[in-house]
Amino acid sequence: MRSFLQKLGPGLLFAGAAIGVSHLVQSTRAGADYGFTLVWALLLVHLFKYPFFQYGPRYAMATGETLLDGYKKIGKWALIAYFIITFATMFTIQTAVTIVTAGLAANLFGITPNPVIWSIIITLICLSILLLGKYKLLDNLMKIIVCTLSISTIMAVIVAIYNYHEPYSFKQVIPTDLVGLTFLIAFMGWMPAPLDVSIWQSLWVLEKKKITQSYDTKRSLFDFNIGYTSTIFLGLFFISLGALVMHDTGNSFASGASQFASQLINLYTENLGGYSYLIIAIAAFTTMFSTTLTTLDASPRSMVRCSELITNKQHKNAYLFWILLLVIGTISILLFFLSEMKTLIEIATILSFITAPFYAIMNFALISSKHTPKEWQPSITLKIISYLGIIFLLVFSIWYLTTL
Repeated sequence: MRSFLQKLGPGLLFAGAAIGVSHLVQSTRAGADYGFTLVWALLLVHLFKYPFFQYGPRYAMATGETLLDGYKKIGKWALIAYFIITFATMFTIQTAVTIVTAGLAANLFGITPNPVIWSIIITLICLSILLLGKYKLLDNLMKIIVCTLSISTIMAVIVAIYNYHEPYSFKQVIPTDLVGLTFLIAFMGWMPAPLDVSIWQSLWVLEKKKITQSYDTKRSLFDFNIGYTSTIFLGLFFISLGALVMHDTGNSFASGASQFASQLINLYTENLGGYSYLIIAIAAFTTMFSTTLTTLDASPRSMVRCSELITNKQHKNAYLFWILLLVIGTISILLFFLSEMKTLIEIATILSFITAPFYAIMNFALISSKHTPKEWQPSITLKIISYLGIIFLLVFSIWYLTTL
């Protein structure tokens, strides 16, 4: 098992970044509000996004450079577009994952129910870990967190199924009202993660290669597939928990971070028993903490590389500059715009979805081009899924924009 875990790294970082708001919040809410009727959306978006996420580690390991380097070969305009999109969303995304983590921390540790204070504490802890421990600590920490969450979630779902005595309905529907449609787009926008995480993957695998020389392209793809598969199963498990415990009960999730965290943990403890409260609370907290940690690392790391490629200059303290800027921006939103948090999150998730076709087309064009060695270009099957995925993402984006 130890040898197996040593082979993993960036794939679990992907899982750690993905299994956060999209799973703990959006998937559980999907089950609570819609039962099992949106399972189709989870499976379909995982299928059609898979190639574009996988092209991140595939391209990086096959060429020794990040996707951003590849974007520059396509055209500098692509880098500028990425820079603008990322700068417009990274503060809101970081704030969103941090506030949920803060709610779980307040529920677990007590001390103060104020989510802003907890958010600042968590942000500073993450900043210290990344500046002192760097990638190696991030890599090792994620293995413990993902394993802990997986075991506790599987246990919760098994007991929930055992205790549920009503007939199951797996009828699949597409919401037609504006509220339902908005939720559906937001749900798929961050499920399992925004497509720009593929760029984070390309950065992480090259960092892994620096500390593990035997980490090659095949191992990287295996690593990624393990992480990606875990996001599918855990997404289904969280939908199941929402559907089995809250659907048709008349209860709805609170909008406040602390209240939502309390309800979320109760989903587990009501099924596993009160004795499991501490284990589940720690698992939920560490899951969101991992997302907060990985996003705080990845956004600055990608902006550093993007800036270097645009300006053709390297700056010694660029990572420090970007991570401090992200910390300051996150804390500023928490202090001055917390009342607008729901709107900001909806904007960020929707923007993640409608920009997905951009990343899908760019990644597919790059992996299929002369810039990628022939032996590592996608198979016919992967190309077909890629074409279907691009069509799927474009159609849903246009559909949403035309129904606003």
